[in-house]
Amino acid sequence: MKWVADENIDRQIVEALREDGHEVLSVVETTPTAADEDVLAMASDESALLLTADKDFGELVYRQGRASAGVVLIRLAGIPSRQKASIVTDAARRHGDELMGSFTVITPKAIRIRMG
Repeated sequence: MKWVADENIDRQIVEALREDGHEVLSVVETTPTAADEDVLAMASDESALLLTADKDFGELVYRQGRASAGVVLIRLAGIPSRQKASIVTDAARRHGDELMGSFTVITPKAIRIRMG
């Protein structure tokens, strides 16, 4: 699976996804400080899921109707990075096909997938 990791995504999550065989473009590595619109466009152009902790992407996708191959919003504040990585990689393994074209929210207790 292909991902674009927003700059607010912990390095451990990016590395864990890569170790699981996913292709991950990290905004921190390629285009730090890119505007949200540009990050979303990059993910869409690459047909990649956007992984972010920024709720503003919901506004861009739903209210402004911006194109998206899928957004995964993580709401895991206060959890150690290694545990966040485990939660995200587990979600990718269990729900991979469902994530494409959807807006997904991952919290410590649930994964909510809203089809686009």
